[in-house]
Amino acid sequence: MCGIVGYIGPKEACPILINGLKRLEYRGYDSAGIALIHNNNIQVYKCKGRVQDLEHHMELEDTSATIGMGHTRWATHGEPNDANAHPHTSMNGLFSIVHNGIIENYIPLKKKMQDKGYQFISETDTEVLAHLLDYYYKGNPLEAITKVLHRVEGSYALGIMFADQPDKIFAARKDSPLI
Repeated sequence: MCGIVGYIGPKEACPILINGLKRLEYRGYDSAGIALIHNNNIQVYKCKGRVQDLEHHMELEDTSATIGMGHTRWATHGEPNDANAHPHTSMNGLFSIVHNGIIENYIPLKKKMQDKGYQFISETDTEVLAHLLDYYYKGNPLEAITKVLHRVEGSYALGIMFADQPDKIFAARKDSPLI
């Protein structure tokens, strides 16, 4: 089962996120990842395996950001691998998103985005959301999120970060729990 954690505050986010992801380990998962906003850029670290594998993957990285979100994934779309692990980021790197749930109409949405020139690196339904955000974003995060959510069918709990909104994590849910 997937899990999402987020943090905004004065402390370094990464250790708090790792601790939160470790607390979710009992739920079972196949991959883990973290997105951090550092110097108005989104940095994503993710890998197949346990949270311990993610920690090892990030050992030499500068993870000193004070805002971030993490995710553990239980595969529903695509095999367990690094590319399918969350968070997913838009092609331009402006957005990062984590998702619990299932977007039922992701195949026709993916086709429409591909027809518009968007390239996909994963097999997940979640990456469709990242590209839809890119398509609709005109500077107002809530407006873009609302337009995306009106296009999707299914259940979701979402965490979304915008590189140009470095002090916020946006959250939305439908038929999936989110605290």
